Amino acid sequence: MDLYHYMIELRPEAHALAFARATGDWMGHLQARGLVSDWHLMRRKFGLASGPHSDFLLEISLPNLAGLDTAFAALAQADEEAGRCYERMHGMIARADVGLYRPFPDASPRERIALI
Repeated sequence: MDLYHYMIELRPEAHALAFARATGDWMGHLQARGLVSDWHLMRRKFGLASGPHSDFLLEISLPNLAGLDTAFAALAQADEEAGRCYERMHGMIARADVGLYRPFPDASPRERIALI
């Protein structure tokens, strides 16, 4: 399982509940198509966070790195419903920082491979 994290700051005019609804529509669309395993949208509690931590954190679960490639390839296809869902969500985002994570330690010796 790989986890794709988005740390998100909204545009000043965006409303948090509208963003949550739009994100649910977009992620639900992706999940219904089998492109993501699971997802969670979280918001900073009591405004507490340090340094680069954003107001929102979107965590997307994928079965593996190939699943990420499959999702990107599928999204490159013309799909009006997907485009509307994406634009509603994306239009509210001022900044998004991303990271790809995996469980650690895991069964494959990736740390040695990365040093080659």
